[in-house]
Formats: sequence, structure tokens, C-alpha cells
Amino acid sequence: MAASMSKRMSNGNGSLPRYIAARYISAGKRSHLVSFMSAISVGGLTLGIAILIIVLSVMNGFDREMRENVLGIVPHITLSTEELLSQSSWREIESVVLENPDVESITPLIELAGVVAANSSSKGVLINGIDANSELQSSALERFMREGSLAALNNSRWGVVLGETLANRLGVQLGETLDIFSPNISLNPITPLATFKRFTLVGVYRVGTQELDSNLVMINLTAAKALFRIRSPYNSIRVRTVDVLSAEKVRVQLSSVLPLEIRSQSWIATLGNIYQNIQFSRTIISFMLWLLICVAAFNLVVSLIMIVRDKKGDIAILRTLGASPATINRIFMWQGCLIGLIGIVTGVILGIIGSLNVSRFAAFIEERFSLQLLNAEVYPIDFLPSQINPMDIAGVIVGVLLLSLLATIYPASRAAAIQPAEALRTD
Repeated sequence: MAASMSKRMSNGNGSLPRYIAARYISAGKRSHLVSFMSAISVGGLTLGIAILIIVLSVMNGFDREMRENVLGIVPHITLSTEELLSQSSWREIESVVLENPDVESITPLIELAGVVAANSSSKGVLINGIDANSELQSSALERFMREGSLAALNNSRWGVVLGETLANRLGVQLGETLDIFSPNISLNPITPLATFKRFTLVGVYRVGTQELDSNLVMINLTAAKALFRIRSPYNSIRVRTVDVLSAEKVRVQLSSVLPLEIRSQSWIATLGNIYQNIQFSRTIISFMLWLLICVAAFNLVVSLIMIVRDKKGDIAILRTLGASPATINRIFMWQGCLIGLIGIVTGVILGIIGSLNVSRFAAFIEERFSLQLLNAEVYPIDFLPSQINPMDIAGVIVGVLLLSLLATIYPASRAAAIQPAEALRTD
């Protein structure tokens, strides 16, 4: 039997190193140290991989919410003017804008500051006079309606749509009335009077962004013209670009061909810092978590070195039976790779499960302990989103496999360098 094993080892049978490596990982009572060190290595890799996948999924969720939701409502570019332009002038501007291949659509509106008041409470807001049909085609706001609808503005000239945060502050519900004040002042012989109109609440939305839920008010375009006494058809145009990230580039291009009285502003001016902070945070956190995985890989190096020291006697016996240094090297290379594979599989499974449930877990923590993990006044959304990206998982798997393979090189070479006679003498 010994001669048969010697022959198999001398022939370099590839299955034998795998078999021995697997036995070392699953060693029982006779090898407590091996089992413990293998478990520590697997646990470190599993924890690092799971946390990395969960964090990347949360960052992907933030990116998706910003792109599809917040930036689906906020105009990519706003063109505005204080001049009283005629309909024909606006048509010329619109034709120039639509000539740009990066522009997807445009929507006219009246955009001015005003004050809403109801139930002894008031707040300064941004009032948008819109055409509901055009808004439904170019904006994602209808998806976030909690009560009523954006289309109700077509049926009610003096209807208004508010964010849920603002509606709660004013204490108004669907069907109730509130006053909207214009900055214009009505002059009469006795005293100046504020210009205002009573509106009926026909829709309530909730995006989860403080900037939108508490500061943005939608009314009918004709109602806005009457309230603000604007003689021009509108005073702004919303521009939606094909790629939201190219909005600033498109804005610069449009500014160079539009009249000087037309002011332009992209979403970068208002939300760009937040979006860049999200991307920067993703980079920094990912780097720190990869460092954690590198520490786990270093722990794998230490573990394999201790296993090699513990298995000196076994290595010496294998060498005397005919195992070559290359065979010994492959045994410990396989052991490190198998530990890495076990850590990868368990880490990926736990990471995917965690990513799928992190939003519910965060909501449970907030409800159970009366906490607010994300403040809408600081972050663009007030909930914890998550989106699993298969490419991120593939990158993690490949990266950890490479680290595991690199971590085995030194311990395996140490094991292959052990001399049988010396090992048996000192064992």
C-alpha cells in the first residue's frame, strides 16, 4: 500500500493534494489547531465579503434612487428669464434646445417663490405652475403620489399638489383648502394688500427627499399665471437630458447658443455635491472594506503557517513515502484556496441575504428604537435603499480568490522546503 501511495505521489496525481487539503480543513479531534485556524480564516473572509456586498448594494441603492427617483423629478436643466418673452420667442428657444442631440424632452412651466398658509401655519416654498399632461410624460412624480393624482390639476384650475412633509406641517388633507400667497402686492388707496388665492389640495406625494417633500408645490399653469400676474406664457423651461450625468455639459452647450437673458442651471448646482459625496463615500468605504478582506487574507497566511508547523510530522511522512516538494506545495495551495472558496460561498450567500433585507432591517430598527437612521435634511432620501449588482459580486469573488491564492504562496513554499529527516528529528 505504501508502495502504491508512493507511486501515486511520484506521478504527481492531482487529486491527492486536493484530498489531503480537504482532510486538513475538516480535521477532527486529532487536529484541533488546524480546525480552529481554518474556521478563523473562513470566518474572517466570510464577514468581510458579506459586509462588502451589503455596503456596495446600499451604495448602488442610493445611486439608483438619485438617478431614477430624485433626478426623475428634479429638472436636469432649468432655463429661466425675468424678461417678458412672447410665445414666438419661447418657441425659438425651444427649437434651439431640441436641436441638441443630448436633450430628450422639454417642459414649459412658471417657477416662482411664494408662501403657502393653512391652519395658522405657513411656509415659504417654490411654486411650479405646470401643464399636468406634459409633467406626466417627463416627470416621475406620479409614481410617488400617496393620495390623489397629478392629473387632478387638469380638472381643477385652483387645485394644488403638495409633498407629504409640507401637508403634515400645514395640517391639511386631501380635499381641504389652503392659501397660496404671491410676492406681488396689490396697491389701493388705503393700504397695500398681499395677493393670494385659495386652492384645494388634490394630491399628496412623498419622494423621501426633504428638498422636494417640504419645499415644492405644484399648481396649474393657468392658475400660476393668474396668481403671479405673468403676461408671458411661462418663465422657465425644464430640460430633460438623455444622460442625467451629462446635464452640466449640455447646460454649457445650450448657454453658448441661447440669448444672454436666458439663465441656465443644472441639477449639479443643487444636488451635485450630495451625489458626489455618495460616490466618494462608496469609494472610501469600499477601500476600507477591501483592507478588511486583506487583513483576513493575511490571517489566512498566518493560519497556514501555523498549520504547516503543526503538520511537520505529516509532511515528513509524506516525503518519505515519495511525495515531491511540488506535491506538498500543492497540498497547502489547495488548502488555502479551499478555505477561500468556503469563505467566498458563505460570504456571498450572507451578503445577498443581507442586501435583500437591509431596508427592512433598517425600518425595523427605526420603528423599534424610535430612531431616524437617515435624516432627509442631510441625505437625499430618508430610507435605506439597496440594489444588488452582479458585477460587484463577480468582482468581489475574483478579488478574494486572487488574495486567497496569493496568501498561500509563502506558507506552501515553507511546507515544500521542510526536510523529512530534520522534521522527524525535531517533531
